[in-house]
Amino acid sequence: MHTYKRAVRVGERLQQELSKIIQEMAPENGLGFVTLTGLKLTDDLLDARVFFSVLGDEQEMIRTGEMLASLTPQIRHRIALSVDLRRVPRLVFEYDETPARAQRVFSILEKLNKEIKAP
Repeated sequence: MHTYKRAVRVGERLQQELSKIIQEMAPENGLGFVTLTGLKLTDDLLDARVFFSVLGDEQEMIRTGEMLASLTPQIRHRIALSVDLRRVPRLVFEYDETPARAQRVFSILEKLNKEIKAP
């Protein structure tokens, strides 16, 4: 149980630092507007799945995912400098479809609402 609490605390700290680092790196590396939506860290603190969303279409999402993957070594290095951990976790970036799905559902509901109100 104690390990789990540590993983949660470290995960929250990592997400904050990653967000800052990615925002700092974005302009010089051609990244779009990236938002980190979550981070899942294993209990042993060795692996982290970092969930992101990006403004734009599917092409922008793919390009951003590829850019984040290619920047992972530099990102890990900057994490090592800013967070006091024995070992920096391996980072895997995954696109979070939740915001896009929510927008689609909202659009459908809005359309249905307009159809119901129409005579």
